[in-house]
Amino acid sequence: MFDSRSQLVVGLEIGTSKVCAVVGERTAEGGLSIIGVGQARSRGVRKGEIVDTTAAGEDVRTAIAEAEQMADVEIRSVYLGVSGAHLQGFNNRGRHNIPSHDREIMDEDVQDVIKNAKAINLPGDRHVVHVIRQHFIVDGQEGVIDPLGMPGAHLEVDVHVVHGITNRLQTAIRVVKNLQLEVENLVFNGIASALAVLTPQEKQRGALVLDLGAGCTEYVVYADGVIRHTGTLAVGGDHVTNDLAYGLKVAMGRAEALKLEHGSALVTPDLRGRTVPVPGEVGLPERSLNLEHLRRIMTARLEETFEIIAAQLEAEGLLGCLHAGVVLCGGGARVPDIDPLAERVFSFPVALGRTKTISGLPPSPISLSSLRASGLVKFGSKRLWKPGGPAD
Repeated sequence: MFDSRSQLVVGLEIGTSKVCAVVGERTAEGGLSIIGVGQARSRGVRKGEIVDTTAAGEDVRTAIAEAEQMADVEIRSVYLGVSGAHLQGFNNRGRHNIPSHDREIMDEDVQDVIKNAKAINLPGDRHVVHVIRQHFIVDGQEGVIDPLGMPGAHLEVDVHVVHGITNRLQTAIRVVKNLQLEVENLVFNGIASALAVLTPQEKQRGALVLDLGAGCTEYVVYADGVIRHTGTLAVGGDHVTNDLAYGLKVAMGRAEALKLEHGSALVTPDLRGRTVPVPGEVGLPERSLNLEHLRRIMTARLEETFEIIAAQLEAEGLLGCLHAGVVLCGGGARVPDIDPLAERVFSFPVALGRTKTISGLPPSPISLSSLRASGLVKFGSKRLWKPGGPAD
């Protein structure tokens, strides 16, 4: 019997600019389809972290109600996306000696080595969000996907660990639980975005997913089919707006409007001498702003963001692994001409994110605003329907 309630997964993103809830349903064929989306303007989040629990709770309630209405379901639990500069990732290796040199590796050996990899000594104020399996090593042979049945004396496993400050993670959990909703799992938003936009082939070839949010930028590197690196930069679209407000001497609201109406990530020769009119503020006369100056301010901030991330990947030895290119998503990816700017910095092809493995969302840039939450749904579907899914 097809139990529709057990086939539902809900992703919830409490972002800096918006709160988004997405309802996914398992189809009779075993696929995943989005059947409901709810959004609300976010008022209680700064740089990806909740600073006003009351406002955040009201916005979550609005988004959940809208998603429930569209999907015609009652939402009881969510996979909750988390973000913020406090989230950090690193690689770790677990080791296990096989008791007998001439016996095959058994399931208990695999479980023991994974347990050892998870035995991580972190400061007391930090909580592990993900321990993501990469590859096994058997007697020095790297890249082993499944060691069961192999003869060996020494078994190792590489994992990627994502962790954050416990109290900040608990704040998001409490906001959700105060609405009588359960949190099935916390999920790093960068991983959710990567799950939404990358195919297995792109993960194998090597790809960087850059999620350009309003308050921060999250990024994930896949290579050889596994997550090799994650990171968060406390710089996002709001910082571009702030730079424009300061550089153009206009109010924040006006700077945001100028960014949306006239912004671009490239400065071209045809901009020289061109201006845009700006209505006067509080009785002041209308004035004009230099369009080239506006674009240079935007380009400088975006280019700096890309360069910081590129430098980090270079330091990790990963910049040359991006054979499938760079995928941009998040609201910041809607800036015109941002892809050629990113190509110039990373020296790899750049594309805007599309939902390639989830039905129900239009394959267009407008879906960039709900990619994270739909990726949370995909994460949840793998955990629910395929135990030991994307992060284990």
